[in-house]
Amino acid sequence: MSNGPARAAVFGLILVLGCGDSGVGAGDPDGGVDGEPDPQSWEWNLPEDIPRPRVPDDNPMSFAKVELGRFLFYDTRMSGNLTQSCASCHKQELAFTDGLARAVGSTDQVHPRSAMSVVNSGYAATLNWANDAIVRLERQALGPMFGIDPVVELGLNEITEEEFLQRFRDDERYRDLFAKAFPDEVDPISVDSITKALAAFQRQLTSFNAKVDRWQRGDTTALNESEQRGAALFFGGTNAAGVPDALECFHCHGGFLFSQSLDEEMNVFDQSTFLNNGLYNLDALGSYPPGNEGLFDMTGDPRDKGAFKPPSLRNIEVTGPYMHDGSIETLEEVLDHYARGGRLIEEGPLAGDGFNNPNKSSFLNGFELTEQEREDVLAFLRALTDDDLLTNPAFSDPFAE
Repeated sequence: MSNGPARAAVFGLILVLGCGDSGVGAGDPDGGVDGEPDPQSWEWNLPEDIPRPRVPDDNPMSFAKVELGRFLFYDTRMSGNLTQSCASCHKQELAFTDGLARAVGSTDQVHPRSAMSVVNSGYAATLNWANDAIVRLERQALGPMFGIDPVVELGLNEITEEEFLQRFRDDERYRDLFAKAFPDEVDPISVDSITKALAAFQRQLTSFNAKVDRWQRGDTTALNESEQRGAALFFGGTNAAGVPDALECFHCHGGFLFSQSLDEEMNVFDQSTFLNNGLYNLDALGSYPPGNEGLFDMTGDPRDKGAFKPPSLRNIEVTGPYMHDGSIETLEEVLDHYARGGRLIEEGPLAGDGFNNPNKSSFLNGFELTEQEREDVLAFLRALTDDDLLTNPAFSDPFAE
């Protein structure tokens, strides 16, 4: 198969949302000493076709802040009982997920939802599976740190704020890291500084070097023929008669993020997106399991039952189990779910036909694939894996060095 039509489809649908510059950040990266960058500067080093993420004015990026955030991200002192760090649920080798169907907190409570990848989270329009109010990483960090509803995660509510901060004040390395990251603060070791440093680390945790990216940028050998056919199916639209002739996955998973729920530095539109994909259908209102009904849990609007954010498909090969509750084990089963247009659960307390969910997205109507086409789509999805991300030492555990 020629790579022309498939590449044209990907170029048209990825680049329409991403046409940035070389990604040089604020500050002077050459302003340090002995060839080292100025710790208060930042350089993005993003590919030319990827825009910069949005950075809030009150938390500019800096090398010093990112390095502090990396230490905090991997430190078990971030949990009340000293047993877990942020990285406990966001492992680098799994594209910063945890491999579990549902996350487990520091007190062994099981979360109703799967741990979402934090890769490219600086580009996310919203930051939770189904909460349209959390749009800043600095605020999002407070949830796992101090939250108790629906479950305890890091469990810092069990100790006082002073006890928590004293853990870092007693550590000479941290005193130095905080001072460098927040040089203008009289007392740089604070909850506010911690959330800002964590946010800075996550904003630069980017992944844009998968085989698909290299192909898109002109490497005609990056994708094999099967992966190219899968791309054509994934991004295909309608034929001359207006009849769909491919899967049209891009409606929910388009753009450079492979998710319609995205934001970036130059974006002026609210692209928050929450969709029902027919995973459950418990009653005539299209209900999902109680306490885990998506945006409905926030809004109370019955039309929002089962509405969740479409996650980025980048690195999808290593981020299973899938869906907001980890209830689909493999990528093959995910594709079968969408081919049917909704999941059928024939018996038990969750019985129902998701194909008939009244709140289901109009884009999900099912499709038919030959066995070869099925393998081609799966091959394309696996080509979204960025192997560099999984081993990049800049993102790794500093305590293991």
